[in-house]
Amino acid sequence: MAESFSSRLSKEFTLKRLSFWIFWFGSHIFLFIFGYFKQKDDSTLDNLNVIGLSVWTSRGAGLCLAYDGALILLPVLRNIIKYLRALSFLNNLIPFDENLWFHRQTAYAMLFWTLVHTFAHYVNFWKLEQLGKFPAWQIHYTTWAGLTGHAMLLIMVLMYTSAHYKMRNQSFETFWYTHHLAFFFMLCLYFHGHGCFVKTAEGECKGYLSYRFTIVGGILYFFERVLREIRARQPTQITKVIDHPSKAIEIQFDKPSFRYKAGQYLFLNVPAISTWQWHPFTITSAPDDPYVSIHVRQVGDFTNQLGELLGCDSNNSNYDTKRSVPAILPTLRIDGPYGAPAEDVFKNEIVVLIGCGIGVTPFASILKNIWHQQQNKRLSKLKRVEFFWICRDTGSFEWFQSLLKTLEATQMEAGFLKFHIYLTSKLRESTINNIIINDVSGSYDPLTDLESRTHYGRPNFGYIFSQLNRAIDSGRYLPGKEGDLNTNVGVYYCGPPALAKSLKKDCDAAITESIKFHFHKEHF
Repeated sequence: MAESFSSRLSKEFTLKRLSFWIFWFGSHIFLFIFGYFKQKDDSTLDNLNVIGLSVWTSRGAGLCLAYDGALILLPVLRNIIKYLRALSFLNNLIPFDENLWFHRQTAYAMLFWTLVHTFAHYVNFWKLEQLGKFPAWQIHYTTWAGLTGHAMLLIMVLMYTSAHYKMRNQSFETFWYTHHLAFFFMLCLYFHGHGCFVKTAEGECKGYLSYRFTIVGGILYFFERVLREIRARQPTQITKVIDHPSKAIEIQFDKPSFRYKAGQYLFLNVPAISTWQWHPFTITSAPDDPYVSIHVRQVGDFTNQLGELLGCDSNNSNYDTKRSVPAILPTLRIDGPYGAPAEDVFKNEIVVLIGCGIGVTPFASILKNIWHQQQNKRLSKLKRVEFFWICRDTGSFEWFQSLLKTLEATQMEAGFLKFHIYLTSKLRESTINNIIINDVSGSYDPLTDLESRTHYGRPNFGYIFSQLNRAIDSGRYLPGKEGDLNTNVGVYYCGPPALAKSLKKDCDAAITESIKFHFHKEHF
């Protein structure tokens, strides 16, 4: 537990993260103090200021909520973020790939200031009733402020509880639908200060105008959703469905209006399953391919229903490549593409690609793109690629076996691309005997049919990175790259969060003055 806490503490105190926290907490504290004293020092509101501390606190917290309300939708403006992250200088300053993390921080801030604001107002209502000005129930249930405030509290209870990672993993549909209550939440927020609830001593209405700030994000998000809807309705035609082992489906489709880069992802909607559900999937084809493809692992309600519609039954334990194909394939709606860390792979000289199971999908697109670049003799900054694929079962290797075999056989430069395949599950006795028989005389690995041998167990990335570090430093790893020159190694990962934390620590430990390891994780 102590190591986990110290690791978390060191992460929060990196220069970029520490700068963010100083700005984040500082801006909230400043706004709270400003709102607090603006209410307290306003002589036209002396009739309310007799209440004292609670009314000043509610005003300060309300101003912080207006600030968070203006920011909460900005991190989910996917199209704007896609174009902003393409600007290298801006992407180095603002980590756009952490947009969902920032969305959560804003939500946490909203929760805190909502509790402060609500508690202070309950005290205000009780004091107003004691002073004989208004009955508390009248303020609660007959004013815009009271009605919209309580409606927002109810919506927040539903949204926050369903957004917890355990609930989200157990029932994504519950999270998805309750999160769309944000539409009604934002409407309540815009009209929360409407009406003549606050009056001066002379009886003049004094409304709060915070909606002028919060509505900006709402307008941008409205046009974002309109753009998504228009783009999703562009014609999409399924051209091929491949039922792979280990409950994986490859869907190839044609969408003439779709333009993307290797490593990007899209959102998929299948109206036959749900009109409203959109799920992210990494694009596994390359821009030079005559089709667009995604690989879907059947692990939840949506993916299992999609498999059934495509004639791929995940409940059938006997893998059969000759299953019946439905006469009518379902309609697909595609939104995207959107930027991801993996699309920046080609900006590095040395990259380490690490995929776990179906997490290999973003790197399939990148590996295909590398093959097309070599075939078309397109120059790239990329000099070395170390590809790690960690799987639990042998069936997973068949997903991209032909691609890996082609890449291995057609390398234009020896050592440019190295495969490191790891199998983590226990093998059957028959499989072990087959490996022993074929491994002795064969020049290819009996499990993957690659020249690169399969490793058994989990990789020790701390050791692997240190060995890579030494090879680069000695000048043996990259010919022409001397050890005294600065070298950047990009480490790209897609898989379970637990391994991501370990990889980040291993990358940080491998950094030297001349060799920098930069860790990037896929976010959806």
